[in-house]
Amino acid sequence: MKTIIEPFRIKSVEPIRMTTRQERRRLMQAAHYNLFALHSDDVLIDLLTDSGTSAMSAAQWSAVMRGDESYAGSPSFLRFEAAVKNLMPFRHVIPTHQGRAAEAILFHLIGGPGRMIPSNTHFDTTRGAIEASGAQAHDLVIAEGKDPAALHPFKGNIDLAALEAFLERHGEAAPCVMLTVTNNAGGGQPVSLANIRATADIAHRHGKPLIIDGCRFAENAWFIRQREDGQSGRDVADIARDMFSVADGMTMSAKKDAFANIGGWLALNDDGLAEKARMRLILTEGFPTYGGLAGRDLDAIAQGLVEIVEHDYLAYRIRTNEYIGERLLALDAPIVQPTGGHAVFVDARGLLPHIPPLAYPGQALVCALYETGGVRACEIGTAMFGRQPDGTEKPAAMDLVRLAMPRRVYTQSHADYVIETFAEIVANKRQIAGMRITWEPPALRHFTARFAPLEAA
Repeated sequence: MKTIIEPFRIKSVEPIRMTTRQERRRLMQAAHYNLFALHSDDVLIDLLTDSGTSAMSAAQWSAVMRGDESYAGSPSFLRFEAAVKNLMPFRHVIPTHQGRAAEAILFHLIGGPGRMIPSNTHFDTTRGAIEASGAQAHDLVIAEGKDPAALHPFKGNIDLAALEAFLERHGEAAPCVMLTVTNNAGGGQPVSLANIRATADIAHRHGKPLIIDGCRFAENAWFIRQREDGQSGRDVADIARDMFSVADGMTMSAKKDAFANIGGWLALNDDGLAEKARMRLILTEGFPTYGGLAGRDLDAIAQGLVEIVEHDYLAYRIRTNEYIGERLLALDAPIVQPTGGHAVFVDARGLLPHIPPLAYPGQALVCALYETGGVRACEIGTAMFGRQPDGTEKPAAMDLVRLAMPRRVYTQSHADYVIETFAEIVANKRQIAGMRITWEPPALRHFTARFAPLEAA
């Protein structure tokens, strides 16, 4: 059949509290126009993030009941470790309470003043952990990755020539090379297996380890299967193993491609670095066999890693976002093309050209989405990335709005509602005003900053 159905049945439901436009306007004002400050029960369709918002399966809930809460040596850890190593063949697997904890441990050990860390595109918490250590984060994505309309199958690829030049110039300052798969800040775009292998070759030739931010590894592997020469028909799990086999370590948020509500890990091949990481883990997270997680969470992750590489699920997952993306384009709402794996990224700068980047068109669009239809989305643009380490402000490479689809949570009617909300916004887009920041914290400002609307044009 042509129709791709959800490859699951729903056995438990959570009610949505319906709100009016007037209510939402008042709630948004009380939240200082930062949708992170909203109460989630005031949101109709929550596309803020796909991190920790998945619906767990019956098998995962069964695994939760099997969780062993022993402080040390829990069998839950052994099941978790085996599930990770089945897909990511690293010598050491160090559990953490979520991905940013793994990043914080890693960059506490290898970062620091004077250090420079290249990647395709660092995401917000990665960049935050790097800069908090005193190091600098450098983005080297290919040119097509900066053009929302460019049709390239692997817009998440790192620019290999730029990476080579970077390491030739700054090699002594670079403790590692990183790759994010898929490239979240660049529109959820995949990285090809050829690019991963070539990146590893360049890094190793310069004596640098390759660290993969693997949060959406299964979606990336599915794109490789669908788009890369020589990969068609291969099992996604085998592609994932190939992706990580050339790397020296990884950070992971299990809140994404492991269907878990919490959790993550740092995996490494270097024995000495792993031992230092475990010591840091004990200081900041917990004992090395639980790492800030309950045993039940470790078991849920282990089962989630089995389910995430199922082909029927991934076909449905990717098609969901393609469906939304196609219909937004039909409304003349520009998006990052091709559609990403975990989200549709709307080109807010292209949709709202009357709002300059330093008036935060992405933030203006997420506020309009919530007021119009109660849809909560996330700005990925100048509000998130515009402030520089020296305190100055400049436009981000792109001003995007991410519609991150939680896994196994919403149905097609929810997607159609989001599309209808955009139809109204597109029809009235000239009435949307830019934003200004009235207060911001010293780091990761987008989570807690306060905004106010400017006068409409």
